[in-house]
Amino acid sequence: QVQLVESGGGLVQPGGSLRLSCAASGFTFSSSAMNWYRQAPGKERELVAGITSVGRTTNYADSVKGRFTISRDNAKNTLYLQMNSLKPEDTGVYICNAFRLWPRHDYWGQGTQVTVSS
Repeated sequence: QVQLVESGGGLVQPGGSLRLSCAASGFTFSSSAMNWYRQAPGKERELVAGITSVGRTTNYADSVKGRFTISRDNAKNTLYLQMNSLKPEDTGVYICNAFRLWPRHDYWGQGTQVTVSS
């Protein structure tokens, strides 16, 4: 079965750093684009960062550009999100997503909570 399991979330002070991981299994990770989404109560789910299957191209939401870095290790079937200079506005549940247009797939993890607060 397909699994996307996030880890690395927690409570951090403004200006601090966290590294999130997403361990993937049950599908061909190396053929899938991967994304990190963020969701908070009362807010729309937001695409924070994305990376192509080989990792040559990345994209970021304007709000995190220059502070977050998405990466992947295809040999380990793992996606990462390095988050630096964290702000309270970064608080939310960070959800790992695997997307492929054709043959289509669209898989979601359960998320990991990130709270940025003093």
